[in-house]
Amino acid sequence: MDLTRDVGHGYEICDKHNGRRAQLNIYSTFLCRSVLFQEPIMNFAIVPFTSDQADAIIDLSLRAWAPVFAAMQPAVSDYVYDAFYPKGWEVRQRADIAAILTDDGTQVWVAVDGDAVLGWVGVRMHAEDSMGEVHILATDPAHQRKGVAVALMDHAFVQMKAAGMAIALVETGDDPGHAASRATYEAAGFERWPVARYFRKL
Repeated sequence: MDLTRDVGHGYEICDKHNGRRAQLNIYSTFLCRSVLFQEPIMNFAIVPFTSDQADAIIDLSLRAWAPVFAAMQPAVSDYVYDAFYPKGWEVRQRADIAAILTDDGTQVWVAVDGDAVLGWVGVRMHAEDSMGEVHILATDPAHQRKGVAVALMDHAFVQMKAAGMAIALVETGDDPGHAASRATYEAAGFERWPVARYFRKL
């Protein structure tokens, strides 16, 4: 299957298994059923963020990340976890998301089906390094494994290329809770950079 290919300012998504082909612009994504996705065909659009979507974005992100943090917490030292999340991870993440949504330096794109918000991505450009960053990415648990995250990342790559970036960056955890995220990014062609982060009590 040839999942995506740049076509001017959009994508072409081809499913060679059923012969479907769709020409897409940079605001819309229509995914055909394929061996990569476990669910039937979905139609959804990728649109710029508007402030009325903020509550839905925060809500779906917290639901998506609840199992991530549940698996991550036992894998890290208590004093480190508590330093990052003294009032709980939900409070920290809610504040971080709200800040990203109002940050002029972050492009925010949202996958929607009508009025329903399916997922979102925050993209930052680092012109000094010719590098675009997938700064944040989340999909509603009810719509995971349906191609939403793939489409959002591909849309981010289009924005990066349009801005003259040469490299795409994404960061995630190496703990068990982020295993699915690592698999998603590696499947999208990202290569791991050897970075180590250490903590100690003072």
